[in-house]
Amino acid sequence: MRKIYINGNFYTFDNIQPLAQAVVVENDRFIDIGTTDNMRLQWESPHSKTINLQGKTVTPGLIDSHLHLSIVAENFMNLDLTGVTSKQEMLEKIHHHAKSLGPGEWLLGRGWDENLFTDSGIPTIDELDNVSRNHPLYIPRVCSHAALVNNTALNLAQYHPEMAVPEGGSIVHDERTKQPTGLILESASQLFTEHIPEKTYDQLKKALRQALKYAASKGLTSVHTNDPHFLGGLSQTYQLYDELLNHELAGPRSNLLIDHDYLEDLRAHGMYAGYGNDRLQIGAVKMFADGALGRRTALLSEPYSDAPDTYGEAMFDQETMYDIIHAARKLSMPVAVHAIGDQALKNVLDILDQFPSVSYRDRLIHTQIVNEKLIKRLAGPNRIADIQPRFVASDFPWVHERLGKQRSDFSYAWKTMQHTGIICAGGSDAPVEPIDPLLGIHAAVTRKAPGETHNGWNPDEKLSMSEAFRLFTELGAYPTNEENMKGTISRGKLADMTVYSQDPFKMTHPDELLETKIEMTIIGGDVK
Repeated sequence: MRKIYINGNFYTFDNIQPLAQAVVVENDRFIDIGTTDNMRLQWESPHSKTINLQGKTVTPGLIDSHLHLSIVAENFMNLDLTGVTSKQEMLEKIHHHAKSLGPGEWLLGRGWDENLFTDSGIPTIDELDNVSRNHPLYIPRVCSHAALVNNTALNLAQYHPEMAVPEGGSIVHDERTKQPTGLILESASQLFTEHIPEKTYDQLKKALRQALKYAASKGLTSVHTNDPHFLGGLSQTYQLYDELLNHELAGPRSNLLIDHDYLEDLRAHGMYAGYGNDRLQIGAVKMFADGALGRRTALLSEPYSDAPDTYGEAMFDQETMYDIIHAARKLSMPVAVHAIGDQALKNVLDILDQFPSVSYRDRLIHTQIVNEKLIKRLAGPNRIADIQPRFVASDFPWVHERLGKQRSDFSYAWKTMQHTGIICAGGSDAPVEPIDPLLGIHAAVTRKAPGETHNGWNPDEKLSMSEAFRLFTELGAYPTNEENMKGTISRGKLADMTVYSQDPFKMTHPDELLETKIEMTIIGGDVK
């Protein structure tokens, strides 16, 4: 049925017609845009439906260019420690959750962040044992680059001091006792996750459905998500999304980043970048070049300021990374590489420069620490910087300790990057950061966390409200080569829109964004 949305305050982000009062939707796409009177006169009929927006503000549908919906889904099944502000609170939540589990059942969770703790540091393995003695415990940090385990989990993994740890990972030991502290880093997680019983298909589907609906409730009409490791591999991941999106129409359009481990599966299934339809598509090949700043595993060209012997960790040596990217290129696939540190970014670009571009753009995910040379190398039509503005609110001021002032001033440099010609797309990395795109937009505009009263971290890098919204709308279509299909409210494009309780572009202070509600999320003309 044809739908006519009238009496709206439309910001189209289309330079030909930047403002409008009404749009007409048919077959999932915008067919006309204009004034309320004209659209009603030309298109209303007994076979159309008119929706009165009553003056509400509308933008193109919000797009998150990088998140992990499968891990958001996990938080609906497991212990969510996001936002916990003390070690004691964390231990109490673990103890309470343990009481709900059967004997020997794994205690799983996610989301702790010691930078938020007001009492002391990370729980010790003895403290974890005390609150989860009858359950093997595995709880990743908010960044997913570190995790906590207890002695029961170590025993199940058959830990011994000489055991081999996957490349790029480590089991942290106490310097005095030489015993495990309970903290594991990066790929060492594989030693434990292989022992965790798999969720059933129905459990995964139920949780993923909840995650998709939750994303839509935050105004998201499209997401780019990385999930095969958490949803049982390539085939099952695609099947889950296909059933939920193409059959149930459950949530935002989804572009699936596929971990490099599944390259052979992609070939065997005849899948490629763009495979699918406008609700579900295969995206780029995902891999990691380094870790994260929080645990000093992001790879830097110079040592950490607060750990002069530490440079971070490369997930792969250059030869191995070359081989992975070469294998992706054999399938004409783009790559999406996690690169936080400047040395990691340089390592990736050194390899990418050896290959011709493919039809889809390569993506450099996070790109938090850069320099002038790297910025010049990033600029170009075939490369995307997937950035997460909300990291500014979470990482400062402690990032100054890691990097020192000089490097901090050239980090999270979104404005400089855009003005240098780098195509940037905005994401959340949820559940590392909240899935709410308005929080990312707020961080891009203010360069500070809600409630802070200073002028912002590196205030010269602040974006305007319009620039910040473009990151999560128009520019979010570029990583998937869909800029002619979505990202603006334009004739012929997919009819994806987000409706707000306030007008973000007429706010007297950007903190008003924090009180702004999502009134409607509209995908293909249908309200979700």
